[in-house]
Amino acid sequence: MTELREQVRRHYAEAALAESCCDDSCCDSSTPLGCGNPTAVAELREGEVVLDLGSGGGIDVLLSAQRVGASGTAYGLDMTDEMLALARRNAAESGLTNVHFLKGVIEQIPLPAESVDVVISNCVINLSVDKPAVLAEIARVLKPGGRIGISDLVAEDRLAPDERAERGSYAGCIAGALSKGEYEAGLEAAGFVDIDVTFTYEAVDGIHGAIVKAVKPA
Repeated sequence: MTELREQVRRHYAEAALAESCCDDSCCDSSTPLGCGNPTAVAELREGEVVLDLGSGGGIDVLLSAQRVGASGTAYGLDMTDEMLALARRNAAESGLTNVHFLKGVIEQIPLPAESVDVVISNCVINLSVDKPAVLAEIARVLKPGGRIGISDLVAEDRLAPDERAERGSYAGCIAGALSKGEYEAGLEAAGFVDIDVTFTYEAVDGIHGAIVKAVKPA
């Protein structure tokens, strides 16, 4: 697990230093830059507190900050110093004051319980080495009635883990992708309701960009 996490960290540190990845994730030739538009998926509203997991260069955080307005707050969480530095430069240039970038891993979110209205993520949860922990942490930080709006790469249920690994690397967001059924079961185990995992396009054979939505019970 530690080795895989370090592999992912190095991959995105190099991307940040090259400033070739101003979005969050999946910067390699085998996948698109990110998986979608989680800020639109989550239908952010004025005054909300939003958290972007694996915020990378901070673009989705800045877009979220604009959507929630001055009365709202947008947090970005990333484990890579180089990405955080890039994100903070982007935030300074934007002039937005309701933006905060935090260092940490998505398996241990450094925010209090029930402090966030919406959790978004753009092609990052598939990079985690402990996805049940990520989903449990999302549930912990969300307020009752809070929701997720996630773009991710998700495998068809027919593909076994070794078949996913044959189609791409872990850092490239392919090998670590959950299947649709695994995602749904994981969200249910974490206590979510109104779970929906919808494929939007096929990235490689049997691996799709997907929109993932769910709600923490009120």
